Amino acid sequence: MIAFHDHLPVIELASGQAVAFERDWLVRSLARAASRAGYAKWWLAEHVAESVTAYLREQAELNVMPVDRLTTAVQSVLQVIGYSEVARHFKPAPHRERVSLVDLARTAGTGYELAFFDLLGRRIQDLVGSESCDFEMHGLDRCVRLLCASKSWSRSCDALRGEIVAFTREHAISAAIRCEVTFTLL
Repeated sequence: MIAFHDHLPVIELASGQAVAFERDWLVRSLARAASRAGYAKWWLAEHVAESVTAYLREQAELNVMPVDRLTTAVQSVLQVIGYSEVARHFKPAPHRERVSLVDLARTAGTGYELAFFDLLGRRIQDLVGSESCDFEMHGLDRCVRLLCASKSWSRSCDALRGEIVAFTREHAISAAIRCEVTFTLL
């Protein structure tokens, strides 16, 4: 028998890909739906997500849940609590992609900042290819030390860190003109 994390089923996306259910993913999806329905700071997103998470834990016989079934369950909860306008706008957010900046730096090679920025730009373009995207880039400080070939933090590390942050923001903002983009840089 396979034991799933927190006794939650995996979610089968429309593409056929199976991903782990993440409560934060549902909170982001609910917040987006509420925002589209006119609620800028909707305080119930956390509570609704917790209710749906509890419901999923009770579905012990269910190992894989199609995203359409999850969508229907969430919309039903929203309608029952009197937020049918949020239910109408609810659509699961894209699954958060995780990108290792350290891996990009290693691919570029130590000291090759131009190659790194080229790889980073192409990776961001790949991520924003759909109508909306959500990504997390992690390992920023370690990536900077790799590119600077430095064991300890220096002024040049500070400068490069700032360049990477600015580059990522610029590319995400330009992509946001075509689609909805959410990202985290850690």
